Amino acid sequence: MWQRLSFRTQLFLPLGASFLAALVLGGILLQIFATGQLADENEPARRSIRVIAAALNNTLRTSDHPQTTLDAFVQSLGTSSDIQFRAAGTGPPPSAKEGLRNLQAVPQWFVNLLTMPDIDAASPVLIDGRHVGDLVFLPDLSADLFEKWIGFLALTGLVVVLMALTGTIAYLFAKSAMRSLQHLGEGLTRIRRGDYATPIPVGGPPEVRRSCEAANALSTTLAQLSHDNRDLLHRLVSLQDDERRDLARELHDELGPLLFSIRAGTISLMEAASPTSGNLGNSAEDVLQSVEALQQTNRRILDRLRPLYIEELGLATSVQTLLQNFRKQAPHIGLTSAIDPGLNAIDGPLAQTVYRVIQEALTNVLRHAGANHAHVQATIAGDALDIEVSDDGGGFPEGNRFGRGLTGMHERARALSGSLSLLRADQRTRVRCRLPIERVRNAPA
Repeated sequence: MWQRLSFRTQLFLPLGASFLAALVLGGILLQIFATGQLADENEPARRSIRVIAAALNNTLRTSDHPQTTLDAFVQSLGTSSDIQFRAAGTGPPPSAKEGLRNLQAVPQWFVNLLTMPDIDAASPVLIDGRHVGDLVFLPDLSADLFEKWIGFLALTGLVVVLMALTGTIAYLFAKSAMRSLQHLGEGLTRIRRGDYATPIPVGGPPEVRRSCEAANALSTTLAQLSHDNRDLLHRLVSLQDDERRDLARELHDELGPLLFSIRAGTISLMEAASPTSGNLGNSAEDVLQSVEALQQTNRRILDRLRPLYIEELGLATSVQTLLQNFRKQAPHIGLTSAIDPGLNAIDGPLAQTVYRVIQEALTNVLRHAGANHAHVQATIAGDALDIEVSDDGGGFPEGNRFGRGLTGMHERARALSGSLSLLRADQRTRVRCRLPIERVRNAPA
């Protein structure tokens, strides 16, 4: 439960609890010590009441009219004095709360919270040995209670001020720390997504600053590794293209003439054969069909290895030719396309990659999708080239997103600082590739 709370909550809850505990402890200590303090403050008056009672009794013993003397003494006391005369048989002894005569500024709950001290100092008054009443000490504790109330308010105010001050400081500290942690989290997210160029602002407490500096150093290292990896992949793709070009040249220059020679010789043999030769003519015709099949296979292999006509016809025209060949090869699949004519301005490794991605995606549609319709789209938007090949087939098996062909295309896209993804949406399988144009044009060969 505690781990689910935010950083600010985890910071302010202990602070608030500690201040609240301090306030409660102060109230408890006030309740404990206020009773003894009130009793100690009124102890001299309690001793005085006994002295006064003794003097009054001596006066009454020597007086000819003790009752008159007592009445005159009681009259002199008045109603506001802390010393009162209570005649015998008039009721129970007074309590301390009976002396509270001015409590307008002190709330009743605070008075009830305190334990009133035992201040009943009663001294008997005698006339001719007969108990006629008591002199009782009934102090006005209103001022003392007001003093305690002011002290409680001062304690509460101090706690509130300290809580507000500490809370403000903690809030500012938490805001600064959280801002730095937020920047660190956003920076790590950018690093995870491959953005190594934007540095993480360094700030906050020393621990957070060190973490930001370490994250920036990691970003720099990853950026260098990513750059080296792209260069390596680019060289690897270039080597593959060179190897494909050399192999295609060998097939074209060596195998092509041989097949043409065999085909020409077979045709000459068929023309020279007499009608009565029988099986010789049929055999020559079979050889001619085999040679023509080999020539078509050789052309398809050459096209797979290196489409030489990209440099001659341009990328857009080459892609259209690729789509026409697909329609001839798979007439049962309805193929639509949207090819940007601006693709003819693209050449080099980027043109090869665009062609290969479309070629590999259509090969997968033909071999594995079982689709009835496919769509090819290649457009230029700003500094990026977007390719999408979609079909309405059965999709791809879970956990087997990229085969060998798409893995090779993914590596080609990464070598050109691009991306390639395979997804299933709206009952269609989509191969999407995005390649930056400017960065590729400036990439080393």
